[in-house]
Amino acid sequence: MIGIYFSGTGNTRFCVDKFLKYYNKDAVRCSYAIEDKAALTKLKDNKDIVLGYPIYYSDLPIIMKDFIQDNQALFRGKNVFIIVTMGLFSGDGAGCAARLLRKYGANILGGLHLKMPDCIGDVKLLKKPLEENREIVRKADAKIKAAVEAVWQGHYRRDGLGIISHAAGLFGQRLYFYNKTVRLRDKLKIDGEKCVSCGKCATLCPMGNIKMTDSRPTTCGNCTSCYRCISNCPKQAITLIGSTVLEQSTIEKYIDTE
Repeated sequence: MIGIYFSGTGNTRFCVDKFLKYYNKDAVRCSYAIEDKAALTKLKDNKDIVLGYPIYYSDLPIIMKDFIQDNQALFRGKNVFIIVTMGLFSGDGAGCAARLLRKYGANILGGLHLKMPDCIGDVKLLKKPLEENREIVRKADAKIKAAVEAVWQGHYRRDGLGIISHAAGLFGQRLYFYNKTVRLRDKLKIDGEKCVSCGKCATLCPMGNIKMTDSRPTTCGNCTSCYRCISNCPKQAITLIGSTVLEQSTIEKYIDTE
């Protein structure tokens, strides 16, 4: 079993890697970001796939939706277990991809929803104390381990895959935030007074949404709302929803080092 994932600030990467570590035990690296050129080769050559992504407003990130649609032929006949990370709530986060994948001929083994530290660092209401975020990660780790132990017993969790979950995602968020991430595509803001033109944001952007023009970063209207650039800008010069960076979120901050 291998992992294919999209991760903005590391939450989903952490969860997919943990699942595969518990499942494959001493296996070498076997998870690949969708931006990794090796991801398509690994997807083609392996039957059993763990697909991971964060959920935004109970919907798929634009980049993951495009990846599934663009490579639909490679998913035909695959056995897919879906891992979804979220900051607050998602009724059918796993179901969003599952419905697409079934249409393209994949077999959905199950789904796992995991609450992780919220990466939306420019919205004050979503911020939590450091220790609270670390506890969230610890609980997610325990849930992943329990899910893998259940798999070894022949039982896959079905988070987000049923009719009730679909209704919860639809009526709980999507009807109120329909196409929210699409409307955010051209809303990324770069503060020219704070920016030092280091180019880190352009290098990190998985969508190629930030380009360096005359040594200054400019946006191209194709943001996937992953907050990768926002959480890694050394001058906190980038925002999306809010106007001020309140916290830069990366998974490394929340992993216990003891």
